[in-house]
Amino acid sequence: MNFLQITSLLIVLAGAFGAINYLFLKLPSAIGILVVSLLASFGLLMLDLALPALGIADTVRQLVTGIDFSEALLEGMLGLLLFAGALHVKLSDLRSEWLSVFLMATLGIALSTLVVGFAFSWLTGMPLLVALVFGALISPTDPVAVLGVLREADLPKALETKIAGESLFNDGVGYVVFLVLVGLAFPGAHHGAGGSPLGDAALLFAQEAFGGAILGLVLGWLTFRVMRRIDDYSLEVLLTLGLAFGGYELAVWLHVSAPIMAVCAGLLIGDVGTARGMSEETRKYVEAFWKLIDEILNAVLFLMIGFEVFAIALNTDVLVTGVITIFIALLARLAAVAVPIAMLRPFRSFSAGVTPIMTWGGLKGGISVALALSLPEGEWKSLILTCTYVVVVFSIIVQGLTVGRLANRMGRAPDLM
Repeated sequence: MNFLQITSLLIVLAGAFGAINYLFLKLPSAIGILVVSLLASFGLLMLDLALPALGIADTVRQLVTGIDFSEALLEGMLGLLLFAGALHVKLSDLRSEWLSVFLMATLGIALSTLVVGFAFSWLTGMPLLVALVFGALISPTDPVAVLGVLREADLPKALETKIAGESLFNDGVGYVVFLVLVGLAFPGAHHGAGGSPLGDAALLFAQEAFGGAILGLVLGWLTFRVMRRIDDYSLEVLLTLGLAFGGYELAVWLHVSAPIMAVCAGLLIGDVGTARGMSEETRKYVEAFWKLIDEILNAVLFLMIGFEVFAIALNTDVLVTGVITIFIALLARLAAVAVPIAMLRPFRSFSAGVTPIMTWGGLKGGISVALALSLPEGEWKSLILTCTYVVVVFSIIVQGLTVGRLANRMGRAPDLM
C-alpha cells in the first residue's frame, strides 16, 4: 500500500471506531478508539486461531509493520501534536508553576530512569545500560495522552498546569536522555564527536536541549513578528502550520531537539502571539484549527497504538514481565513526583492530594512505543517493546479512565493547588 492508501485507511478506521465508541462505549474519544482498536486486533487474532488457513494475522501483521510507527510519530505527527498542546498552555499559568515543572521534567526524569533501569535490569538480567535506555523511554509522560485526558478530567487549574507543563517538557527532556543513553548502550547507533563517551553524551544533551529551546523561541518570535503585520486569519493559520511543520524538520536537520523546539514555539505563539499578534477573529480560527488537528491526530495515533499489538511478542513469560513492569513504572513515577515536591515543600505548601494525582495522572503513550520501535535490533528489543506496550496500554486505559475519579476522591478544593 502506498502512503495515500495507508493514510486513507487509518482515517476511515479512526472515524469508524470513533463512531462505535460514541454510540456504544461512550468512553473519552481517544481512549475509546484505543479500546475499540484493541478489541478489533484481538478479534482478528482469535479469528486467525479459528481459521488459520486464511492467514489473517500474518496479513495484518505485515500491514502494521509496514507502517513505520516510530518514523510516522517522531518525524511527522509529534511536531503537530506538541505544538497544538503547547498552544493551549498559557505562559502566565506556567510561570507560577515553573519551578515544580522544571524539577519534575529534569530531576524527575533522571530519578525515574534510574529506578526503572536498575529494577528492570534486576528483574530480567538485562545489561544495566540497556535497561536504563528502557527507563528513559518509559519515564516521560506523554503529552498527547495526558492533555487528552485532562480535557475530560476537569482538574483544578494549577494542578492541570503542573501536569500539562511537565508532560510537554519532560517529553522533550526524556527524548534527549534516551538519545544519550542509546549512544552509550549501542555505540554503533550514534556517532559521537570522537571523544570520550561521557563527553559526547554531555555535548549531545546540551546541543539537543538548549539548541531546541533556542530554535523554538527564535522561530516563534519571527512568526509572531510577521503575524503582527497581517490581518488575514487564513494566512495566519497557515503561518502557524508552517512553523510547526517547518520548525520541526529544521530542528531535525540541525540535530537539536525537535520536541523541545515545538513546545517552545507553541508556548510563545499561544501566549504572546494570541495576545499581541492576532485579532479576535484570527484567534478563534487558530484555536479551532489546532484543536481539530489535535483531535484528528490523537484519534489516528491511538488507533495505531491499538494495532501495534501485532508487533509485540505474545507469550506468557514476556507478558508477566510486562505486568510487573507496570508496578515498576508506577513506583518510578512516584519518585519523579514525590522527590521534587519534597524539595519544594519548605518553600511552599502542597496538599496531600497532589502526589497521588500527579503520579496516577502521568500517562505513558505513543512516544514510548515509538522510541522502543526505533531501538537497534538485538536480543532485548522484543522484550523492551512488549513491556513498553503493556505499560502504555494499562496507563492510557486504566489510569486515563480513573484519574478523574481519583481527583474527586482527593477533593477539588483550592488547596489542592
